[in-house]
Amino acid sequence: MNARVVLALVLVALGLWTAASFLPALIWATILAVALWPLYLVFAKRFLGGPSGAAAFVFTVLVALILMTPISLAVYEVAQQSDLLADWLKRAGDGGIAVPGWVARLPIAAESMEQWWRANLSDPKAATAWLKTINADNISNLFRTFGGQLLHRLFLLFFSLLTLFVLLRSGHSAARRFLETCDRLFGDAGEGLVEKLIEATRATVNGTVLVALGEGAVIGIGYFVAGVPNALTFLIFTTAFAMLPFGAWLAFTVAAIVTISNGGSGVAGMCVFVWGTIVMLAGDHFVWPTLVSGSARLPFLLAFVGIFGGLAAFGLMGLFVGPVIMAALLAIWREWIFRSAPQA
Repeated sequence: MNARVVLALVLVALGLWTAASFLPALIWATILAVALWPLYLVFAKRFLGGPSGAAAFVFTVLVALILMTPISLAVYEVAQQSDLLADWLKRAGDGGIAVPGWVARLPIAAESMEQWWRANLSDPKAATAWLKTINADNISNLFRTFGGQLLHRLFLLFFSLLTLFVLLRSGHSAARRFLETCDRLFGDAGEGLVEKLIEATRATVNGTVLVALGEGAVIGIGYFVAGVPNALTFLIFTTAFAMLPFGAWLAFTVAAIVTISNGGSGVAGMCVFVWGTIVMLAGDHFVWPTLVSGSARLPFLLAFVGIFGGLAAFGLMGLFVGPVIMAALLAIWREWIFRSAPQA
């Protein structure tokens, strides 16, 4: 018996080591499958007569489109602006660049910014000397590294979607096998633990999506009121990036800068930034933990520690893994220790 246990542990360790590079993609696919399973069942029954391989494929394609659309728009916008950046650098090196009018409209540090611009960019010699500090080889290497990382991330995304399709297609059998395994390993308490983990996963994903939609909509109202150029595009970017750490902060900061640089007032740009800051602080630090804690039946403090502690420990994945770990610990504490304690 001991030899069988040792052999099983060795094989599990070897399997994890072999699949180490794919574990993040597998975890993301599992999180999506657990969170989207009720929605998938409704979709499959309403449009394709019930769960099947075809229903799982169509649903996975829809998920891929939802995930890829904001990324594709962002890449397209960056590509559109790259020519402008190259032209700006060329003009700066050849004849310098005059201080643009929007610098004077900055509500904070406008004079200091104008002085720096005149000293470093308006004078052709100063601009050439400043641009020489930017090593072209380093920039080239940076873009090559970025391209390689992008291809790697796209491959992992494809693998996650493939795993999601397999999990949706075989959802019932996979769940049954998993519950049987937990029941054999941990007894009746194992099934209760699995239920807690599923609740925590769905609550975290649903809370993240709902809070991101709410933050994007509220900040988007500020875009239209302040007269941000392409306000609808910025609203879409802010909503999508609100699901990422500091993503929405980047979106509304860029929106504030674009507002000032395209003829808007400095006060309008500053109001966009302040409004976005207020919404994000309230949403991320109060609404989101409260929503997750209520849906996952976690105390607020445990939900808060799980979300932000998980983010610090595991990166982006920790936003979802952290609350699940806290829910598992709470379930073990309640179900395995207190309920199994002998009654006096």
